[in-house]
Order: sequence, then C-alpha cells, then structure tokens
Amino acid sequence: MLDLEVIPERSLGCPEKSWEFILGMHFSHAVAIIQSQVGTIKNVQVLYSDQNLLNVDLIINIPLSGMRLIFDPISQRLKAIEIFNMKLVRLRYCGNYFNSPEILPSIEQIENSFGSTHPAVYDAVKNSFALNFRGLTFYFFVDSKTQPNQANHGLSSLHFGPGNSPIVTRMTLYCGNSFQECKAPPLPISCYNKQLYVESATVIRNSSGTKGLRLNIFTEGSVRSLEARRQCFTRDVLFGDTCQDVATNFGAPSRVFFKSEDKMKIHSPSAHKRVQRKSDFFFNYFTLGIDILFDARTQKAKKFILHTNFPGHYNFNIYHRCEFKIELNPDKTDQLNGSPINVTAYSKWDAISAKLDPSESPIVLHRSSSTNCSNIFGSTFCYGYQDIIFEVMNNGHIASVTFYNTSSQNVFSNWAGIGNAIGNQQQINKHNEFEIKIN
Repeated sequence: MLDLEVIPERSLGCPEKSWEFILGMHFSHAVAIIQSQVGTIKNVQVLYSDQNLLNVDLIINIPLSGMRLIFDPISQRLKAIEIFNMKLVRLRYCGNYFNSPEILPSIEQIENSFGSTHPAVYDAVKNSFALNFRGLTFYFFVDSKTQPNQANHGLSSLHFGPGNSPIVTRMTLYCGNSFQECKAPPLPISCYNKQLYVESATVIRNSSGTKGLRLNIFTEGSVRSLEARRQCFTRDVLFGDTCQDVATNFGAPSRVFFKSEDKMKIHSPSAHKRVQRKSDFFFNYFTLGIDILFDARTQKAKKFILHTNFPGHYNFNIYHRCEFKIELNPDKTDQLNGSPINVTAYSKWDAISAKLDPSESPIVLHRSSSTNCSNIFGSTFCYGYQDIIFEVMNNGHIASVTFYNTSSQNVFSNWAGIGNAIGNQQQINKHNEFEIKIN
C-alpha cells in the first residue's frame, strides 16, 4: 500500500523515497517516476480517446492504488490527481495521517486535519457532499433518506449518530478553487531537471524551400540566484550546420542514434541501391521534440524531424510535443487568393491536404515489432510535399513532420531512417505492466 504525503495545489508523493507527482509535470516525467518504482506501483493503464485526442483528458490509471493522474490533452501536463478508492492508499497531511486502515477519513477527521472551510456543497443527483479546500476536494456519500430537508444546508447542519459520520469516498488534488475549472499549471521549475524545453518552433522557409528551424526555448536560470528561475532564449538550427554548431546551441543531445540500416533504399535509383555508405547519425533531443540527422561524411545537418507525441503512435512518450508552426501557400485553384496555411502540431491531414497538392500515393510506414516490444498501433502513412514529409496516423492526426535538404539525394533516400531513428529506444507499453486502453 502506497504511503503518500498530500500537499494541496502542489503534489502527492513519497518524500522519504524522493519522488512525487507534481501538478504541472509532463506526462513522460510521471511515467519515469512510475518506472522507478517498479514492484511498488503495478498494473498501470494509459487511457485516452483515439478519435478525440485533443478534447478528452489523457489519464494514467493505477487501480491497485486507487489513483488516477489526469493530464491536459494539449499540454500533456498533470492537471489533477484523483484518489477514487481511499481504502487502497495511506494519506497524510503535514506528517499526520488522515486516511489509513487504522484511521477512517470521516468528516470530523478531515476537519481536524485540514481546519475549517466553507460549507460542503450538496449534489442531489449523486446524494453526496463535496467539501472544498483550495486545491483539494473531498467527496462524502450521504444517504438521501437521512435528513433530506437539511441536506442543502451543508454537512454541518446534519446530525449523525455515533459511528455514522460520513466517510470520504473520493479525493481530488488540483490547482485553484474548483476541480471543475482547474487547468494544468506551467511546468514547475523543480521538474526542469536542467533540460531544454520548446515553447514554440517556427520553420524558416523562403521561395526555394526550408532553411531551418527557429526555436523559442526555456530552461532553468543561473545557479547563482538564490531561487531557481525560468530563462528564455531563441536559437536557430539550419541545414548545413555542423554537429558542433548544434551542440553549442542546444547542448548535448539526449541520445545519439546511428543508422544501421536504410529501409527506404529500395525506393532509390538503382545506382544508390548498391552504394555502401558510412552511417549517418541522429541527434535526438527528447524534451525539444526534435531529431536532427547529420551526414556521415560532412557531419552537417541534412534533415529535421518534429514530433507531436500523440497517444496511439509507436513513439508516444519518447518525445515531448514540439509546438511547431509551418506557413505554407495554398496550391488548390480556389485557394490561390487565400491566406497562407498555418500547419501546427494540432492540424489534421484532411484540412491540410484540402488546400495543398501533396503526393497522391503515400508510403506506408510500419515499425516492425522487436523483442519484448510489440507494435500494437499499426502503420502510419507518409505524404510528400515539396521538401516536407508528413507522417499521418489512422485518425488523421500528424505524428511527425520531416524536413529534408533538397540539395542532397532524392526524397526517398534522404528521409530514409525515419522508421528506425529511434527504434532502439524503450516504449511505454513494455514497462511495469503498462496497459494501453483506447476509449
């Protein structure tokens, strides 16, 4: 049974073991905590809506501990924590237990632990009361037959016999005054972990094509200050930049991946099929949501891959979402006089292809299953447009966008490796009995 400390409007965790779920933390950080507690936190499920990814919350469900972690579907940051079964967890506040097998969370116990607050709000449909503190709500079930005429006056107006005081059935932790109106707070500085994060990414283009990326980045401020502060800056990465240039601007990558095989070589001209080349390599920046491919011979950047990190994709939870913006001119006749098309991480392919003239026949990309790591999500489809490759999921959402240097080889050989760029990395559904559930 988990033994957790409750800090309203901030976190729920185990300070003795140096881990806590902090409101505002990214989904991947919460998963990393769960993975670090293997054997303690078990039977974890990831719940999401495959057809409504941007409007339905992303949830990590931990039924054996009676707990749910609720994430905003757009920012993918933790916005609320729900304890839906109080019998499966020990809870304390300021070191004092208010819920355990020995201590029942009655209304008197909650008031003794947390102090006075506003009268509880009665829900006649559910026959329950919600007792609200700032950033914390307790739910009590009350039999409607007890004192129906006094129910609307709050719990304090009701009288219960010895041993009949209502018991907490559910608890939610969030930021703000109301769970119904709560939003995920900004990423807490305590969760930065000395990493870089993208606030926005703009694709630098002109009439001849893509030149590079401009990233607005934030990270921890100087260690000289008494308190950690957020520091923001802008960095560009262009085609032709060396790996030293990129490392100077963005620091060491999260991982370096060498392409051991070229699965798209079959689409190259005959001469290229027989060429034995040195291995190109990727700089993977997981918290930036980007990959940068360098040529093995020149060690210069020749491809960028931007990831959207949608649930239901094979690479989900490896990258943070790259908040990119691409401005394209429409191609269709009735759109020539229209405004530019703004493609973002949230655009759907149907809306984009209706205004552009992409390749008609997509390339089907299927990441083969490997040992202890099965691909349960199926294939994606890659559409070419000018110097861009759009990888599209079955539900129409964009999984990734690839930009390649048109001065290099043809389109197919140049973007080869998108499927095996991160093929050796661990997936969310192979650890700690993770179960992916699609609503």
